[in-house]
Amino acid sequence: MNKEQIIQAVTPAVEQRGCFLVEVSVRAENDIEIVIEKEEGIVDWEDCAAIDKVMHEHFNQDEEDYALTVSSAGLDRPFKQLRQYLKAVGSQVDVKFKGGKRLVATLLAADEESVTLRYSALEAVEGKKKKEKVEHTDICPLAEINSVTPYIDFK
Repeated sequence: MNKEQIIQAVTPAVEQRGCFLVEVSVRAENDIEIVIEKEEGIVDWEDCAAIDKVMHEHFNQDEEDYALTVSSAGLDRPFKQLRQYLKAVGSQVDVKFKGGKRLVATLLAADEESVTLRYSALEAVEGKKKKEKVEHTDICPLAEINSVTPYIDFK
């Protein structure tokens, strides 16, 4: 089995559960990982179990040995699909740029080529001795970004 066969087999079940595929990977020794995200709300155990069941219906483990993991995209994984960015519009994200810069910002918009971010930065303001918080709204090309993940504030 290959990645395309897996995608074709599970996509109807994924969509039926109100989810979408984020990533399908087939690694050495048929170690398969299917990552899903829910359009609204969070992926639960039943969503993962339903996709697992479909895989076992389509691909006989006795004929072709494989290991299967079905999981949610989770909070620690970078966004891979535009739908993930769109779902996160209005929330805080952690952006890591190529070159090492990191920024926590509110995701205002996203498309196939860029994201629009709003953030505050302490900056020197002419006529003031003390740095002040200045609001910025920037359109950042995805080509300049290494990763975007949901921001988790533990305060």
